[in-house]
Amino acid sequence: MASSPPKETLNSQPSSSLTRPPQAVKFGHRTSSGRTVSLSRDYDMDVPGDYSSGQNDYIDYTVLMPPTPDNQPAGSSSTASTSQSKPDANQGGSKMGNKMERRLSVMKSNNKSMLLRSQTGDFDHNRWLFESKGKYGIGNAFWPDDIDNGEGGVSMSDFLDKPWKPLTRKVKVPAKVLSPYRLLIVLRLVILFFFLWWRVTNPNEDAMWLWGLSIVCELWFAFSWILDILPKLNPINRATDLATLHDKFEQPSPSNPTGRSDLPGVDVFVSTADPEKEPPLVTANTLLSILAVDYPIEKLSAYISDDGGAILTFEAMAEAVRFAEYWVPFCRKHDIEPRNPDSYFSIKKDPTKNKKKQDFVKDRRWIKREYDEFKVRINGLPEQIKKRAEQFNLKEELKEKRIAKEKNGGVLPPDGVEVVKATWMADGTHWPGTWFEPKPDHSKGDHAGILQIMSKVPELEPVMGGPNEGALDFTGIDIRVPMFAYVSREKRPGFDHNKKAGAMNGMVRASAILSNGAFILNLDCDHYIYNSKAIKEGMCFMMDRGGDRICYIQFPQRFEGIDPSDRYANHNTVFFDGNMRALDGLQGPVYVGTGCMFRRYALYGFNPPRANDYTGVFGQEKAPAMHVRTQSQASEASDLESDTQPLTDDPDLGLPKKFGNSTIFTDTIPVAEYQGRPLADHMSVQNGRPPGALLLPRPPLDAPTVAEAIAVISCWYEDNTEWGDRIGWIYGSVTEDVVTGYRMHNRGWRSVYCITKRDAFRGTAPINLTDRLHQVLRWATGSVEIFFSKNNAMFATRRLKFLQRVAYLNVGIYPFTSIFLVVYCFLPALCLFSGKFIVQSLDIHFLSYLLCISLTLILISLLEVKWSGIGLEEWWRNEQFWLIGGSSAHLAAVVQGLLKVIAGIEISFTLTSKSAGEDEDDAFADLYIVKWTGLFIMPLTIIVVNLVAIVIGASRTIYSVIPQWNKLFGGVFFSMWVLTHMYPFCKGLMGRRGKVPTIVYVWSGLVSITVSLLWITISPPDDVTGGGGISV
Repeated sequence: MASSPPKETLNSQPSSSLTRPPQAVKFGHRTSSGRTVSLSRDYDMDVPGDYSSGQNDYIDYTVLMPPTPDNQPAGSSSTASTSQSKPDANQGGSKMGNKMERRLSVMKSNNKSMLLRSQTGDFDHNRWLFESKGKYGIGNAFWPDDIDNGEGGVSMSDFLDKPWKPLTRKVKVPAKVLSPYRLLIVLRLVILFFFLWWRVTNPNEDAMWLWGLSIVCELWFAFSWILDILPKLNPINRATDLATLHDKFEQPSPSNPTGRSDLPGVDVFVSTADPEKEPPLVTANTLLSILAVDYPIEKLSAYISDDGGAILTFEAMAEAVRFAEYWVPFCRKHDIEPRNPDSYFSIKKDPTKNKKKQDFVKDRRWIKREYDEFKVRINGLPEQIKKRAEQFNLKEELKEKRIAKEKNGGVLPPDGVEVVKATWMADGTHWPGTWFEPKPDHSKGDHAGILQIMSKVPELEPVMGGPNEGALDFTGIDIRVPMFAYVSREKRPGFDHNKKAGAMNGMVRASAILSNGAFILNLDCDHYIYNSKAIKEGMCFMMDRGGDRICYIQFPQRFEGIDPSDRYANHNTVFFDGNMRALDGLQGPVYVGTGCMFRRYALYGFNPPRANDYTGVFGQEKAPAMHVRTQSQASEASDLESDTQPLTDDPDLGLPKKFGNSTIFTDTIPVAEYQGRPLADHMSVQNGRPPGALLLPRPPLDAPTVAEAIAVISCWYEDNTEWGDRIGWIYGSVTEDVVTGYRMHNRGWRSVYCITKRDAFRGTAPINLTDRLHQVLRWATGSVEIFFSKNNAMFATRRLKFLQRVAYLNVGIYPFTSIFLVVYCFLPALCLFSGKFIVQSLDIHFLSYLLCISLTLILISLLEVKWSGIGLEEWWRNEQFWLIGGSSAHLAAVVQGLLKVIAGIEISFTLTSKSAGEDEDDAFADLYIVKWTGLFIMPLTIIVVNLVAIVIGASRTIYSVIPQWNKLFGGVFFSMWVLTHMYPFCKGLMGRRGKVPTIVYVWSGLVSITVSLLWITISPPDDVTGGGGISV
């Protein structure tokens, strides 16, 4: 083998280079600052001339690189020459030698002006690379094109192998915020203990009744605050890695050569019941945002449950599917956000921002015109359906008259001809659901089951559009649309259909037969997808290590259309950003009814693959839970169970066994469980599935499959089953969402709170005071029902963490705080009326305790605002509405719950008077509408009584011989505290421009007169004024 010409070494001692290993490359260069940087620590680099700094100044590390023609060390000529595999070795060696000589000549040249920058005199590294044709070496930052790696086997792919990465990570709250927060909570607990001890041991002998009432209320407030604050001790944040999710599930690999998506299927549920209260256009926009979501098209299915069986909703969804054929590819082509067309076209900012395709403006103009026409068609559907029904009914009437004449000798019968006024579909057949004129088998509570697949199952491979897809160029864009099905379960008289929970369970069964997605996303009809990657964000948690133990992913609720001041705390950020984030640090957030992605297997009532038992007084002892009972043991135990049996006997931990008589449905259960497992791509992943297991296409739908799906939504299917008891959404409460989540946590499952950088979903909320209070009334009523049922957290299993148990216990107890809150709101007025106070005197002890309690509460609130990210104004609005709702809706819920439990009487609060908004064009016109309701009585009474008490107390003090200003100031201070919290309620009663409804004046006058007469009767004025003078 030919040898290469001799080379000069960079080191001043040639022998040093001969002792180095031939495979080691020593490379050095100067930086722009003039420093000599060596990539070796086993020998020094001597640079001749003025480039030497007198001492070695370099970074202390070693880089080993295989020999290549461009980085061959000067002292390893024989090794370099033998590494050449070209036919002309001498020529190759001479070329390499010439290249190295040019490089060294530059380093040894005395012409410093060639390498020194004219201004600074620093070494010009860029010019050195250009003149010497030098290379950076081997690595993933730069790879030489002419490298020969035939023998070493080193290539760029060796540097691109990525280590295993998790899909999610926990982001802890900084200790500088969390540690003081916990310390202040402990400090306030201590202060509360000493304060209550002082209050109990220092009664007010002059007004024992005031002292007793205040003590009872303060003890309850302390207990309620403890229940609320303890679950907040460990708040956490979470982050997802969508890039890693893409690399693991949607990139080519040995198990997935084509790079087809290996993600599990997702079924999206949308529920609606009445097209008059829930406009079809809103539901259609929600559906469009679902169909356009960024998720594998063949893995996504959408379902809408129309519990009213309305043809208006049916035909509106059909129109939405037709419009989706253009809207969905448009969103994919231009990366549109949000993908709800109504919200997208309502955005005030520049729509062309960050848009790079030149035809975007033309496409947007065309799709906007199509959407406007789509809205006109949706809004015109009611009139169109009615006209169609009249035409078909007229034809039927003429037909019946002709038949009657033929039977009666050409003359109509004297009693005429009766023709049923039916509702007709466009194809000339009767609508099987609810008719405009209800008839037997065609009313809201009596109609057949309906299932219509409006968008077929998409093909497995992408279907690319062409240059002329409805005047839009969709070249290179996948134009497929996910499968969509309209579902309306059967309803018959005499059956308890269980409202929304029953409708959701019907969709669970139908979707299992049609698509059987391993995960279910539940949305309200006005809750649309605002972030097209929201499903992938949730999937990061489900597919991550330990994700097989997660039963659901709860997303925060965000609302649009709220007035800027958020008068009635509609955003509810204190709950969604504070309480829910804190619960995520325990066993997981509660289920709040919408924006939640479930594991289908967990909804079926099964136990998690792994769980822990928490024993001890405070659940401090943790141990792996024992294996679940066998099905036979569960069957024996179920015979002893009843609706009133507490969960301490662990009936929730048995195996579900009564799914119904559909074998097709039961066969889908193990498939859903397997597809929902995380990817077994690491040794630490338990209960995983192999990569590439979900690449097979979905089986096509046939007539028997659809017929089976219709059968499982019949009203009799749930007879003698466990649906609604331990399977699916749980029945028996108006807040079925909280109970359903509680049952899953009770079995040992965990849940996760997913806060995305861009809001995942957005919806609407009532901004009217009456509507808001009725919403809170429904929630509070459900909580009272939970408290008096077997779902009370006091009866939970050992698989529920202690602090999680406290949180669920607070869910059932918080409405009862309204009783003590109302009493406490009247105490300042009673003090002003009587001239007494809750304490003997405003001494230093009372004021010191009050100051410490208030300061610690303020500091705790500030730190809570810090770690939760909410605003101070939002926190204050929440405090105000806590008092407004507590004195009205919560109190009504307690009364209603007690009457239902004790006497079986159900009371509903309905609207009795309504005032229309004055400005139809005002987006917040509904904020000023005053709808009188019985929920207004108690807050209005509190306001009037405190105002009257302030006047009476001030008058008594001013005109008394010996005025007691301290008691007056104490009473007025607490009365003003109550009135300040009631300020939003007062604004709601005033309506627009301060026009107070007449009924408010009437009630205020009645309350004032009643209070005055009652107090004169209880404490009549003395005939003799107090005597005595002031001694100096």
